[in-house]
Amino acid sequence: MGDLPEETVSTASPKRDPNVHLRTDHLRQDFAGRSVRGGAVTVAAQIIKVAVQFGVTVILARLLRPEAFGLVAMVAVIVAFLELFKDFGLSAATVQRETVTHEDISALFWVNAGLGVAAGLVMIPLAPLLAWFYREPALVGVTLWLGIGFVLSGLSTQHLAVLRRQMRFTALAMILMWSEIIGMAVAVIAAYAGADYWALVVQRLVWALCIAIGAWVFCPWRPGRPAGLGRVRDLLRFGGHVTGSNLVGTFARNLDQILIGWYWGATPLGLYERAYKILLVPINNLNAPLFSVAMPALSRLVDRPALYRRAYLGTVEKLNMVTMPCAAVLIAVPGPVVRVLFGPQWLAATPIVAWLGVAALYHPIGYTCSWLFMTQDRTAEMLRWGLFGSALNAAFIVGGLPFGPVGVAASLAAGGLAVRMPLLFWMVGRSGPVSRGDLVRSMLPSFAASLMIVGALVLIRHAGLFNVATPLRSFAVAMAVAAAVALACFASIPQSRRALVEFARLPQLLVRRRANA
Repeated sequence: MGDLPEETVSTASPKRDPNVHLRTDHLRQDFAGRSVRGGAVTVAAQIIKVAVQFGVTVILARLLRPEAFGLVAMVAVIVAFLELFKDFGLSAATVQRETVTHEDISALFWVNAGLGVAAGLVMIPLAPLLAWFYREPALVGVTLWLGIGFVLSGLSTQHLAVLRRQMRFTALAMILMWSEIIGMAVAVIAAYAGADYWALVVQRLVWALCIAIGAWVFCPWRPGRPAGLGRVRDLLRFGGHVTGSNLVGTFARNLDQILIGWYWGATPLGLYERAYKILLVPINNLNAPLFSVAMPALSRLVDRPALYRRAYLGTVEKLNMVTMPCAAVLIAVPGPVVRVLFGPQWLAATPIVAWLGVAALYHPIGYTCSWLFMTQDRTAEMLRWGLFGSALNAAFIVGGLPFGPVGVAASLAAGGLAVRMPLLFWMVGRSGPVSRGDLVRSMLPSFAASLMIVGALVLIRHAGLFNVATPLRSFAVAMAVAAAVALACFASIPQSRRALVEFARLPQLLVRRRANA
């Protein structure tokens, strides 16, 4: 699925023509079926990974102290910045361009490999600075060891990008799923053996190593010798804009953890970071594979506006139908969620989870706006929005900081819903096939269903049907009610009813053969 057709492989040996691994002309055959099958396999792999991830999250929360998560979160902020620096937007450039050559990708490979080494070296002087800034001596060792991960991931960036470009979603899903699962398994074993926060460090290193090995095994492309960068100047410019925007956005997204860790310490940061995980883990586990599918698909459709608009809005509408009802559960009954996932010792995170649930209503569609900027080659606009949107986030965070982690979560959620998202829709919808009205309309059915879910769960909670002594049963009841209310709402709205029919047809599309096979 998504691999090169047999006739392509037989007529062009990779040894004689390494460009065979970079072609995309064959992808136009059965394009819709390929995208659907790739998306289905990717989502299936993500469901398995999410299930394992939630299980591991529950186990680690019971084996490790909140302080352990807080310590690693202090360094994770820097890791997120340097990860973007290491990538430099060049993986997106490889996927987005209609035509690239073996020499182009080889040049980008060596850039990414060099940036990975540079990022690892930067962690050496940063280690004592972080320990001083947060007043935590343990951060020196954590920072130094995490730097090794950049060297490993720099060697796999372009191989993963080539797999995305070729829409080889099965290979990508297997690499990412098993790397995550192996890393989490090692973390649980280490935590059970008493490794404390080092279990989380080992998880990151094992994950990076497994991805590097998997990328080289599944991707047959091999880099050539280093060459001059003049031929890839346009790709570097594209990547620079993407990186600039992502760096600014990452700073805005992580400023809350930086300031909470500095102002309030490791334990409050650990509570906030775990609550944030409840929001980000399911969203990222949907967004990451959707990006892998949507980026090459929309890039190939950018010259066909009607198909582009339909493909994007269809994906976003279904994404909202999955994520918004889950966000409604976080808003209405955060207590059972926290008790089931983390245990009673984490109950202080309950109000944080509720406010971050508000952010989860709009966070997924905000993420997909980057697809529009990148696939339409509007990365300069993306950078400008990143600067402005990040300034807004920083203002929200600083405003809520004196009130603790709960105040930060409330300020971010309310400010994002009332100010940031409307401005983002205006910015991204100014040009291109997708208008700001399209974005709003794609959210309305799921937003209405979420309001109904919150209302129903609040009524049930006030009726005393949620028992604190049985959090697992309360959580199961909440999810069942949310699913029933959501299905009833979607079935009554023509736009969403069509999407439900398309969901039901996914198995048929998954196994359908190409018409010209």
